[in-house]
Amino acid sequence: MEKIQYKLEVFEGPMDLLLQLISKKQVSINDVPIMEIIEQYLDYVKALQEDDLDVSSEFLEMAARLIYIKTLSLLPVHEEAEKLVEELRGELIEYRDCKIVAGELRRTGLGFDYFWREPEEIEADPTYTRIHEPVDIFKAYISAVGKGMRKLPPPVEAFRGIVARKIVSVASMVSVITEKFKSGEKQKFKSFFEKANSRSEMVAIFLAMLAMIKAKRVSVEGDLENPDITLLKGRGEEIEIDE
Repeated sequence: MEKIQYKLEVFEGPMDLLLQLISKKQVSINDVPIMEIIEQYLDYVKALQEDDLDVSSEFLEMAARLIYIKTLSLLPVHEEAEKLVEELRGELIEYRDCKIVAGELRRTGLGFDYFWREPEEIEADPTYTRIHEPVDIFKAYISAVGKGMRKLPPPVEAFRGIVARKIVSVASMVSVITEKFKSGEKQKFKSFFEKANSRSEMVAIFLAMLAMIKAKRVSVEGDLENPDITLLKGRGEEIEIDE
């Protein structure tokens, strides 16, 4: 491989060095074998370090990036390496184009601080031409004014889930449970919920059952999945339930 004998101060940065290495190949950036350029770049940085020269951090950062690409390229599946190589090509092309533009600006002799053109008057049409559905405009208005300024009454549907449901008292379910024991002094736990018409009623039955067990009006025994509930006649305390 050709020995590289450039001095670091010649280059404005790692991209400048890479472009110089590519130009020595006398091919376009799209055709140059990036892996060869990586090898030359790493040899260059290594030579500088061996000569105890001060290597800028941006050159070392690019070296680490190129080593990573080279490592990925050695793997059996190296799609990521190819992606990173194409990304590097794109950055080199952008850097080259910026250098070309900068060179043209310097050639004019005006410099960056003095490059301008006279302002041009632009005729703007303020007419809004987009067409929106009324419902979209309404939603945009609601979103713009915010919740605190809407001052709109909530729809009836917002309360339907509260006022439309029947409230079942726990005390009433104590009577229902006691009534069921008329068909036998021992009943299956699940049987008390078979005719429940709502979740509220099922919760009330369960709470009533707990109250009766606490007051020793009924006893629980048997299978934990569906135990037997036995009515204790003439026993237990008075059931007090806070409604």
